[in-house]
Amino acid sequence: MHYHISVTDPASHFLTITYTIPEITTDRIEIQLPAWRPGRYEIQNFAKNIQFIEAISISGDKLPLRKITKDRWEVKTNGEKEVQIRYAFFAAIQNAGSSYVDEELWYLNFINFCLYTEGRITDECLVTLALPETFGIACGLAAAGKHQLKAKDFYQLVDSPLLASETLQKSDYTVRGVQFHIWMHGNLKPNWKRIQRDFRRFSREQIATMGEFPEEEYHFLNLILPHAFYHGVEHHNSTMIVLGPDDEGEGLYTDLLGVSSHELFHAWNIIRIRPIELLPYDFTKENYFETCFVAEGCTTYYGDLFLRRAGVFNDEAYIKELQVYMKRHFENNALASQSLAESSFDLWLDGYDKGIPHRKVSVYHKGALVALILDLFLRKKSNHVSSLDTVMQILWERFGKPFIGYTIQDYRDIVEEVAGEKMDWYWNDCILTNEPLETRLNEALSFVGLQMTIFSNGNIQLNIQDDFRAKIQRDKWLETRQVLSEEEEE
Repeated sequence: MHYHISVTDPASHFLTITYTIPEITTDRIEIQLPAWRPGRYEIQNFAKNIQFIEAISISGDKLPLRKITKDRWEVKTNGEKEVQIRYAFFAAIQNAGSSYVDEELWYLNFINFCLYTEGRITDECLVTLALPETFGIACGLAAAGKHQLKAKDFYQLVDSPLLASETLQKSDYTVRGVQFHIWMHGNLKPNWKRIQRDFRRFSREQIATMGEFPEEEYHFLNLILPHAFYHGVEHHNSTMIVLGPDDEGEGLYTDLLGVSSHELFHAWNIIRIRPIELLPYDFTKENYFETCFVAEGCTTYYGDLFLRRAGVFNDEAYIKELQVYMKRHFENNALASQSLAESSFDLWLDGYDKGIPHRKVSVYHKGALVALILDLFLRKKSNHVSSLDTVMQILWERFGKPFIGYTIQDYRDIVEEVAGEKMDWYWNDCILTNEPLETRLNEALSFVGLQMTIFSNGNIQLNIQDDFRAKIQRDKWLETRQVLSEEEEE
């Protein structure tokens, strides 16, 4: 499959795509545009951005093209062995899951606009980009020539976003033989020495915890905007991050660290340790699953925890981040009627909208809090021999490495295997009902000398207790696994 992508008038924000389908053996084919994208579990109807579409033969004759669903078309091939689909797509949005083009930047998420042919989604893909000669490319796909990229199949293609510009900035580092690339586009001068040191630290910490990295290389693609923004999306060997404002200074850097650590842990948790309902992705409809509290909740918890373990955050900075998602949960969702499992399932309905009052919970915020409860319970029971780390390591070995997908029952079985006991209280109070979380949370926090207080005005404060024994437990919880050498620090 070949995709030729050009931009005739950058000010119009329109992509022109020619999708060539070779080796056709039938009198008709069906072509599909994805209705959603991995990392955001809601129907997004990308087809609404197609301005026109036509099918032509290799000699230029038009072929019958009929729309059969909102994002699916049937083409009569008239005996042609090769067919081209030509269409225009409006690319004018800058978030971490969209596409945007102008005179200075091509930012492409292929999931937004690339069609696939029914029955041939596993065919190899070649992309040719009619870029300005001076543009460089940042992307997790392998190069196939000047401004050409190749993917082993459609799944890999649409899981590999791209930045292309004349002004891309880049820095690299290596951890355990894995090459990491940090790309920046925007009006800023990165402190690369500081960025490399901190990124290397949390990357080492994550790999040390999980034992290995799923890929040989990884790309942090960063689009820095002049206005306030915060969004990241995980991909198989990259992440797309959009942040702003570009003049925020230390606040922008803290956001960069937080979202980057979060997205890197997704390289294990959801990209490879994936719910069975998402294997393989069905891009035509909702893929319902109950375990987004594992995919996003555990990742939210670990994103900041790894920064503390790696020494990028100190205790004060880490506790500040804990307070943030405590505040967001108890202010917005404490009275919600849904359980975490129900809200995971209903992501496809309204999971990313505010929704009606007191209905759903956040799989990110409550999900992170119940991950913390589980982690501290397992640590207390085993004197830190076992933890949520152990659960994630087993998920990786049994489901991530073989890439076979896990069920909610699999997760439950592994947690209870690590705990060495049934944990009905955890599933009932934290996952499967809407029981208030305050008591369970403070029971867990007390083990490490922390205590959450909710004031009558809604403010939340996380206090540190001065108990010597609790401090020992807190230090074990937050201890660093991998210390950088002086050479690596430099």
